Formats: sequence, structure tokens, C-alpha cells
Amino acid sequence: MFERFTKDARDVVRGAVEQAERSGARSVEAEHLLLALLDQEAGRGWFALAALGLAEDRETVRAAVVEARRRAGLSRAETDALAGLGIDVSEIVARVEEAHGVGAMSGDRQDKAWWSARHTFGRAAKEVLEKALRIAVSRRDRHIGDEHLLLALTARPGVPAEVLADHGVTYETLIRVLYGGGEAKAG
Repeated sequence: MFERFTKDARDVVRGAVEQAERSGARSVEAEHLLLALLDQEAGRGWFALAALGLAEDRETVRAAVVEARRRAGLSRAETDALAGLGIDVSEIVARVEEAHGVGAMSGDRQDKAWWSARHTFGRAAKEVLEKALRIAVSRRDRHIGDEHLLLALTARPGVPAEVLADHGVTYETLIRVLYGGGEAKAG
């Protein structure tokens, strides 16, 4: 499948691997793909994000992703649902971090030497890659670009879609910017 990726899309995937390595994550996750997209500053995906005003908000997006990883990747909707059952996720995070250190629930490891030459992709990251392929095929695009990865991140539930939506970046706004008219405002 990677032979169908554009240079920009391959750069995003490589960037996601680097993001995962730096954080000590056990595998490459969808969040790492989003962080890598934010770092690119090239390609159709980046220009769509810039058109929607996200270029200036990169650091707040990055902080929101990091905070979600501290909650073991639970979305706000999941956190709210647990709160409805009387479970305070922030209290659980605080207790776990008190005992095991900041970021203990993220699944990131302090010992980064465990990474092998072969990097594994988590279920969510695999789903994003598969969805990007489906989006490219449905649009009759010959190659999978970084814009397809970005669309896939917004098309599936999870932290990346939630964080992007909080900044006005949804599947619909991206479609308008990428394929129709280009006049979409975030927020």
C-alpha cells in the first residue's frame, strides 16, 4: 500500500514513527499521525489546516493531544460518560501519576531502548491508513496523499477527530477546502 503514498504522505508516516519513538510509545497511534501532520508545513493536508486557521493553533492542538494521552487516550465523551457513572478520570490519572510518574497511563515507556527496527502500528493508526486508502479510491485519486490521511483522522471517532473538531476542523470543512470552493472558516 505504501507505494501508492505520495512523498508528503510517506513523510507524515515517517514523522509519526519519530513522534512515537520520541514519546516512548509502545506503538504508532493515530495521535502520532496527527502530530506528524502538524509538523509537515507542506502538502495539501498542511495547506488545508492552514486555510482553516490551524497553523496558528498548532501548539494548543499538540497540548490537547498530549493531555488526551495522559488520560490513556480517552476522549472527552468517554471521560464524560465515566463521570456519569461516578468515575472521575482526572482523579484516577492523578493517583496513577502520583504512584508511577507523569504520563504513566499513556502507555509511553521511560525506557526507550525497547524500540526495535520494526515499528508496530496500533489499531487506530492502521484504521486511519486503511480509511485514507478508501477515501482516495472513493475520490478517484491515483495516490494517497497527506490530505487523505487528514480526512481519515477526522472521519473516525477518537482523540484526533475530537481535538481537530474543537478547532473547527471536521471532515466536512476539509472537503470544502480541499475539493470545493475553498471558503471554509474554522470555529
